[in-house]
Amino acid sequence: MRRRSVLLAVPAGLLTAAGCGSEKAGSKSSKASPSPESSSPKAAEPTGEIVSGPVPAITGGTKFGEKPKVAKGTGQPSADLAVKTVIKSDGAEVAAGDYLQVDYLGQIWNTAKVFDNSYDRGKPAVFQIGIGQVIPGWDKGLVGKQVGSRVELAIPPSLGYGKQGQPQAGIKGTDTMVFVVDIVNAFNGKSSAKGDTVAQTNLDLPKVGTETDGKAPSIDVPKKAAPKKLVSAYVIEGDGPKVKASDTLLVQYKGVVWDGGKQFDATYKKGQLAQFSLQQVVKGWAQGLTGKKVGSRVLIVIPPDLGYGKEAQQGIPANSTLVFSVDILAVL
Repeated sequence: MRRRSVLLAVPAGLLTAAGCGSEKAGSKSSKASPSPESSSPKAAEPTGEIVSGPVPAITGGTKFGEKPKVAKGTGQPSADLAVKTVIKSDGAEVAAGDYLQVDYLGQIWNTAKVFDNSYDRGKPAVFQIGIGQVIPGWDKGLVGKQVGSRVELAIPPSLGYGKQGQPQAGIKGTDTMVFVVDIVNAFNGKSSAKGDTVAQTNLDLPKVGTETDGKAPSIDVPKKAAPKKLVSAYVIEGDGPKVKASDTLLVQYKGVVWDGGKQFDATYKKGQLAQFSLQQVVKGWAQGLTGKKVGSRVLIVIPPDLGYGKEAQQGIPANSTLVFSVDILAVL
């Protein structure tokens, strides 16, 4: 079973308190949404910027993407959030509501005891930031930072787990937490697949647009009989890891009915990304996306027996063959 990050194990009462605490440590939120091109950070350089308060020294693993070793905090930590950009990139600014892909390590200020880290799991974590999904210190400290940066946070109890702490992780209600966070990527409603375009030569199949500007791609369905079997093919092939049948994905998608090509659903129209477990979707989605690479755009043609069958859905007649364009942005 995939280990659940301690960051998401937040008591419900704290989720609504993300706006509380000192404002002097909060970063200004950017309204600009990163495009796939701008989300790719250029070379990052160390910086001495400190927003407020002290943070412990990083004594090992000092490069972006390396598991850091962090010294024990000295003296009394600040009662306010302390934020230091250890490595600064000129990548896209993180905005509230973005999904962040990050590597991180968390430890206790006065003992240096590590209670959680993603580096040992071998896969970055993905969180939605600035909306109360994670602890308030993360929401306040990471919005406005840039993709490709390493940020160190010292988070007081009031912006962490409060007086009750997080006993499951060994965090007391009086503990200040120290985090080192590598911001690997950011995704939002304007994100698209990114990779190599694959030739679409089969005239019997729909042709999907290859634009990656965050807008819904075109889907041109041929005036031919629909295939009887599942079709799953790359439109854009990314270079990420292959999707497993047990994965939960973050995606953009558009769906049309084969007969007539009418759209019945799309994330682009809502301006919001979708996340789902492959174990909780129609068989055509699960089978069509398993084995495909993260970062890709995939054409899936789903026959009725692997879709909704004889059951009509909103905008989908019974016994419909469905056509989807799916951008696999990240594994959650």
